Amino acid sequence: MSLNRPIKLMLVDDHRIVLDGLKSMFEQDSTFQIEAAAGSAEEAMSLLQSRQPDVLVTDYRLPDASGLDLCVWVKEKLPSVKRVILSMHDEAAIVRQILKEGVDGYILKSVQQLELKNALHQVMRGMPYVSPEITRLLLTDMGQQPEGLLTTREREVLSLIAKEYSNKQIADKLFISERTVETHRKNIFRKTNTTTLVGLIKYAFANNLVQ
Repeated sequence: MSLNRPIKLMLVDDHRIVLDGLKSMFEQDSTFQIEAAAGSAEEAMSLLQSRQPDVLVTDYRLPDASGLDLCVWVKEKLPSVKRVILSMHDEAAIVRQILKEGVDGYILKSVQQLELKNALHQVMRGMPYVSPEITRLLLTDMGQQPEGLLTTREREVLSLIAKEYSNKQIADKLFISERTVETHRKNIFRKTNTTTLVGLIKYAFANNLVQ
């Protein structure tokens, strides 16, 4: 999705210093526009009766509900609004629950400004974004694969992909050629019917690959 105007944001965080910091950061970037800001889920829902941002960016922990509850409400009431959770929580159980709801992004608050902005632009183009640290966490946490889905070698390759090894590094580690590594990668995505790491994670959730 290409816009010829700034991306309209709604920011939700109960910590005023965080909210003010985010507003200041985005106000200095002409590719973004602050449509509204709120300190609670209730306030956000009230503002959304008359405002419609392109992207909702919300904390996970809010005083009156969770950011996930807010995202679920927005999906029902305003399905065209992209939903991104910006949180300090990197616990696998919380992240799994959030991604199962199909949010468009999960970004850690430790993110650099440029990465956050790039992530929101990516979300607006229709591509979900998950912080690399979260992707690695979930891939490492996958546990047992269903019998026959991936071969032992494919699981070894997947494990190294999760550790951010390049094709050459994987080839050196497993004493195979880079061409063979690329073949394994293609087979992993083909067998799971996915095309991206985010898609692979979602497939794992839906098929109980993550314990």
